[in-house]
Amino acid sequence: MVELTLLRSGNRLADPREQVALLEGHTPTPAFHQRLASSGCETLRAAGITTLQINVGRVCNQTCSHCHVDAGPDRRESMTAEVAEACLQLAARAGITTLDITGGAPEMNPQFRRLVTGARALGRRVIDRCNLTILEAPGYTDLPEFLAANQVEIVASLPCYLEANVDKQRGDRVFQKSIAALKRLNGLGYGIEGSDLLLTLVYNPTGASLPPPQKKLEEDYRRELRSRYGIEFTQLFTITNMPISRYLADLWEHGKFDAYMEKLVTAFNPATIEGLMCRTMLSVDWLGNLYDCDFNQMLELPVASPGATNVLSLDDRAFSELRERRIVTGKHCFGCTAGAGSSCSGSLQ
Repeated sequence: MVELTLLRSGNRLADPREQVALLEGHTPTPAFHQRLASSGCETLRAAGITTLQINVGRVCNQTCSHCHVDAGPDRRESMTAEVAEACLQLAARAGITTLDITGGAPEMNPQFRRLVTGARALGRRVIDRCNLTILEAPGYTDLPEFLAANQVEIVASLPCYLEANVDKQRGDRVFQKSIAALKRLNGLGYGIEGSDLLLTLVYNPTGASLPPPQKKLEEDYRRELRSRYGIEFTQLFTITNMPISRYLADLWEHGKFDAYMEKLVTAFNPATIEGLMCRTMLSVDWLGNLYDCDFNQMLELPVASPGATNVLSLDDRAFSELRERRIVTGKHCFGCTAGAGSSCSGSLQ
C-alpha cells in the first residue's frame, strides 16, 4: 500500500504517516532504539533546553530537491503573531539562551523581524537559517542591514562551491544569486576575521552519500570561494540529508532508498549520542506545536509529554518536565548518528 500512495505530483510525499510507515516498516534495518540500547543507551532523554528552534512556516522562494520541510512558493503555512509572541515569552521566562529561526525561508514570515528584535531585546542569541537568495529578492533587499544591525548569526545553505552542483540541487541561477548575497554580507562585515558578525555556510551532499570530514571540506570551501569570488566566511557545517519529504521521495523514486538507509544504519556512531541536538533543543512549528527536533516536526511526531503539546498553553511546570523528557525517535534518527554525526550545528565529531 505504501508503494501505491507514496508519491504525488512532483517530489512531494502524500502524508507524514506514510513517510513514517515507509521508514519504520519497509526496510529490514533495526529500530533506532534497539541500536541505542546495544550501545548502552536504554532511553534517549533531554538534558535541559538551551535552544528554541522556531519553524515559522513552509513559505519559501525556492524549491530544493533535498528539502525535508517540503517548502516552496506555493505553501501557505505561516506563523501568526500570537504564536510568535508566545515563543518570545517562553524564551524570557525559561532561561533559553538561543532562538534558532528556520522555515521555509524564515525571512518571508511577517513575524520574522518581531522575533529577531524581541529576542535581541532579551539578550538572546539569534540564528537565521537563511537560503541566501532571499537577500536578493524584491521586498527583502534590506535584510542584510537589518540582520547586521541586530547582530543575528547567519547560517546559510551553500551545498557546494561549484555552480553546477548547487543549481542541480536548488534551482537555476541559485548559485549566482547566493554569491551576490554573500558578497553583500561580507561588505557588512559578516564572515570577516575579527568581526562579531558570524556567517556559517552549510554543506549538504548532492547525492545519496554521507558528508565528507567537516574540517577538510571547510578548508576546500575557504580556498575555492576566496580564490574564485573573494568571499570569506566564519565556519562550515556539514549536514546529512535526512530521509524525509522530498529527499525521501527522490530516494524512493530512483530505487536508492534501501541502500541509503543501510548506509546510515551501518555508519551508526555511538560517540554522537551525547551531542545530539534533540537533547538540548525544543522545536516549535508554525501553529505552536512542540517537537524534539525539526525532523520530528515534519513527520508529525510530537514530544512525549501530554501536558506540554503547544507553546500557547505551556506553563512553567510543563516546561520543567520537558527538560528531562524522553526523546521520540525513529529510523530517520540514523541520519544524525551516522559517521561523524549531523546536527543543526554541523558535525558532532
